Amino acid sequence: MKTMETRCGDTPDSRIIDAAAAAIGEGGIVIIPTDTLYAFACDALDRRAIERLCRIKGLNPAKNTLSILCADLSQASAFVRIDNSAYRLLRQYLPGPFTFVLPVAPTLPKAFKERRSVGVRIPSSPIAKALASALEHPLLVTSVPADDNDTEADMQEPALFAERYASDGIALAIDAGAVPLQPSTVVDLTDASAPAVLRQGAGTFQEN
Repeated sequence: MKTMETRCGDTPDSRIIDAAAAAIGEGGIVIIPTDTLYAFACDALDRRAIERLCRIKGLNPAKNTLSILCADLSQASAFVRIDNSAYRLLRQYLPGPFTFVLPVAPTLPKAFKERRSVGVRIPSSPIAKALASALEHPLLVTSVPADDNDTEADMQEPALFAERYASDGIALAIDAGAVPLQPSTVVDLTDASAPAVLRQGAGTFQEN
């Protein structure tokens, strides 16, 4: 597996974005930086890629909430149901270190329809958003898990993840340097009139 290094700040290297988008478009799984942690990512509309990613992470789509990463709200609105109350909150807090749980739209594949809701991420990471934009639809994302002996420095090394998951057929890893190492704050907006924080993480959300 290749590890591609970028220190391009707010302007992602188009060569790296193109290579990662091509790998994802062919059904591959890549390791990408976000504004919280490094994450596995695949095409959110590719059932086989979703199934393989869930096996690698040990997720059960029938029990675990899956999350999609979108380039912007316009892209997200094609795959989840967003009412006016939810839209106002999304505009207020995104992009940022939040996962908002919203009702699934029929445009998502069967893996998502086993649950009525899906997490939505629009991070402030330019690389992650550029990938979703290049693919022209969302990524399925889930954080790369730490081993028991991993240090904080280890969690900042995609090359280490690339080696660890080489046998799982990960297509490539993007090294963008340090990430915050805090998970996103998860907010349930399935009833946007009564939002509820399910997990406190990097983002601060003011409940009504």
